[in-house]
Amino acid sequence: MLRKTMLVLAVASALVACSKQGKDPKDAKDTKAVQLQVAPEDLLTVQSSALASGPVITGSVQPERKADLRAEVSAVVLQVLKENGEAVKRGDVLVKLDETAIRDSLSSAEASARSATQALEQSERQLERLKTLRASGMTSAQALDDAEVRRNSAQSEVAAARTRVVQARQQLARTQVRAPFDGVVSDRKVSAGDTAAVGKEMLKVIDPSSMRFEGRVSSDKVSQLKVGLPVSFRVNGYGDQEFRGTIKRIDFAANDVTRQVEVLVSFANATQPKVSGLYAEGRVEAENVAALTLPEGALVKAGDKAYTWRVKDRTLNRVDLTLGMRDARTGNYEVRGGLAAGDTVMRNPTSSLKDGQPVALAATRVASTSATTAAAAAQGK
Repeated sequence: MLRKTMLVLAVASALVACSKQGKDPKDAKDTKAVQLQVAPEDLLTVQSSALASGPVITGSVQPERKADLRAEVSAVVLQVLKENGEAVKRGDVLVKLDETAIRDSLSSAEASARSATQALEQSERQLERLKTLRASGMTSAQALDDAEVRRNSAQSEVAAARTRVVQARQQLARTQVRAPFDGVVSDRKVSAGDTAAVGKEMLKVIDPSSMRFEGRVSSDKVSQLKVGLPVSFRVNGYGDQEFRGTIKRIDFAANDVTRQVEVLVSFANATQPKVSGLYAEGRVEAENVAALTLPEGALVKAGDKAYTWRVKDRTLNRVDLTLGMRDARTGNYEVRGGLAAGDTVMRNPTSSLKDGQPVALAATRVASTSATTAAAAAQGK
């Protein structure tokens, strides 16, 4: 029994020894970090640049030329000839109102004017006859004076009748609502069959070529505003497209509720939005200051914090940043802490980067491509 036990222990010891001898030291886990290969175009050198600073301006894009067309006579709407978005020319008929009652008034006024004219002609003939008779002493001075009074009264009646005719014709013309200038219908508010009372808004016409930025600035920044200052801003619906303009007029009466000052900005771009009412936001470039800046692509944001990856002494390091304002003109962020001028950072960092990772600078991609082409040409020879 003892001999069997000793035999089992011997076999087990032999198996353990064989398993230890079979292990290769090369199978141990290599803890050395993988070297990062980067090309010069993957890097960005931090430099000082001009940063536009000034008050923030918010508002909307509105046309300078716009007209709210309202009914000038009380009548029923017969026809609306233009829809929202349709282009119109100056003088085009947009809305037709019922003119029946007004045309009857015009006919009555014209008839009264004709009657008054005939009465005036008769009173003038009568006055001329009395003048002749008075010269021969066959009538009294009182009769002549009475004839002159009748003639003057007839003249007044003719003038009043003609005025009524003109007014009736104006009222008749107002039954056709016309475009005051070349533009676009933007807000139709009536349809055929509606009763248009005097002052009722029927539609709007705007001139899309006269757009401007109607912005508002906080009143505590009003000292930085001046007519002619450049403004850079973006318009909702146009993505990252930057629009530029200049301050045209400043209203120095602050709003009682918001405590903001209205600022009118004219477009400097050749192209401008054609839709009114779009929200816009930007910055008045009151002054330019020198500051370190980084494009948004070089930043990694984590909540309220931001960092970047700096390459120094062939090693990659994560650097926490203190950011300032964003330049609305270039989209770059001001770097107030964490980097110095001349530092090199990754232009477009990825999530696979690690702090302390070694870095090797590779040849430029353009140069590598050229070298490959040259080698292929040499082999072809």
